[in-house]
Amino acid sequence: MASRAGTVAQPQDLVDITALLDAYYDISPDLGDPGQRVVFGTSGHRGSSLKASFNEKHILAITQAIVEYRAAQGVTGPLFLAKDTHALSEPAQNSALEVLAANGVQVLIDARHGYTPTPALSHAILTYNRNAGAGAPQADGIVVTPSHNPPGDGGFKYNPPHGGPADSDATGWIANRANELLENGLRGVKRVAVAEALAADTTGKFDFLSSYVDDLPSVLDLDAIREAGVRIGADPMGGASVDYWGEIAERHQLNLTVVNPTVDPQWAFMTLDWDEKIRMDCSSPAAMASLIKRMSDGGAGAAFDVATGNDADADRHGIVTPDGGLMNPNHYLAVAIDYLYRNRSGWNPGSVVGKTLVSSSIIDRVAESLGRKLVEVPVGFKWFVPGLLSGEGAFGGEESAGASFNKKDGSVWTTDKDGILLALLASEITAVTGKSPSQLYQGLTDQFGAPVYARIDAAATREQKSALGKLSPTDVTATELAGEAITAKLTEAPGNGASIGGLKVVTENAWFAARPSGTEDVYKIYAESFKGEDHLKQVQAEAKALVDSVIA
Repeated sequence: MASRAGTVAQPQDLVDITALLDAYYDISPDLGDPGQRVVFGTSGHRGSSLKASFNEKHILAITQAIVEYRAAQGVTGPLFLAKDTHALSEPAQNSALEVLAANGVQVLIDARHGYTPTPALSHAILTYNRNAGAGAPQADGIVVTPSHNPPGDGGFKYNPPHGGPADSDATGWIANRANELLENGLRGVKRVAVAEALAADTTGKFDFLSSYVDDLPSVLDLDAIREAGVRIGADPMGGASVDYWGEIAERHQLNLTVVNPTVDPQWAFMTLDWDEKIRMDCSSPAAMASLIKRMSDGGAGAAFDVATGNDADADRHGIVTPDGGLMNPNHYLAVAIDYLYRNRSGWNPGSVVGKTLVSSSIIDRVAESLGRKLVEVPVGFKWFVPGLLSGEGAFGGEESAGASFNKKDGSVWTTDKDGILLALLASEITAVTGKSPSQLYQGLTDQFGAPVYARIDAAATREQKSALGKLSPTDVTATELAGEAITAKLTEAPGNGASIGGLKVVTENAWFAARPSGTEDVYKIYAESFKGEDHLKQVQAEAKALVDSVIA
């Protein structure tokens, strides 16, 4: 933890917005540098104009590639286009619109000229396609956001007609075609001026906010929250949810205060994250320090019964309670799952519990106690999309504070992470149970044990990272981990057989998972133990030694 973590940003921490925007238009990527090519991770293409990894040419090429991809897939309905509050998001949205209009794509942008959370885009796509009916032209979408990344970053993500993140087949094709267009000097990219694009017959408006906010009673018990008088403090953290929270309070008559309505592309009001960077990570105690302080009196003296934070595109949630402070995302996932599967009578009785393989094993124990099948998938929310659509997997959650769940009748709400939904759920839980989510988590640990969980990074060369991603269970010869017999060695997720791009090793009371970083010369070790901190440290040390021995 850096010395200034959790303190308010200083002038030297702030990005130069003018330089950032100038670089977006002026700098061309060097395609000989892998870091300056188009690369789609689990949440789209991300980068910074100052590093030549997110510039106008990138967006023009990616958008043209998306136009060609959707045409090849027979997607002929409207494309919903949304942006968050990052400085690079508006110019990138304009660049995308120039290409979309030139290609004759019907585009729907925000009717309020505002910002749109990722879940509101997913909700809009799904609502349109459901109302259009079978066989009708289907809609898809683009959301311009780097999520919780620092103010100098930009991001660009494609959501196909299923409403969730595009799968690797789609993103691989789009990235390859975009790089091909860049290599050819953008020949093949159609484009008109932004003024012409805005005035085009194919460019229309859509009220993302009303569509989303007015439908919330279908997925949450807002009556219970209102009647209980739960005092809610919602911090948009300078992100796209800023106008949504005020409208939620007004339209649904909730006792809700928007803690900080400021939108600032430098995020000068933020407290610094663990590494002294500005990062809108609502699961980080350092980044959430201001909101945590508002709740620090504890008990009846706290400012709110529940306080929540969202990242810049509101696909992540942070839950702060008077008695527990900022909840660990794994802890809240366990509470949410236990509550929802006990209180959603309209859900499919056979619906499974979805989690990523690096989420806490207390979820496994909760699912077993509920009599529900657990489906463990690789990292990436895209793996939850089929289950959410069908109702067979009514909840999907990630350890990184991202989750969504189905409507009260079991139908789909969003197929992308929804931080607003999970934040409001904390208030429903408080209203219905009379206890805070952190108190309920304590009850779960009394029943199932109290796990300790951590993630560390270990150095690795590019070759070693490649080897880690290609491991087979037979490559691991160890039979014990931290004094316990190994019960599973996994390189594929047990829930769907998909490659995890690394290794997970499990014992009765502990596990670790190792995955290569996509951006740094390290691999990540996630580990958990139900036998305390000392045992966790032993698991981490032996995990590193084990992984190093098989990728050497």
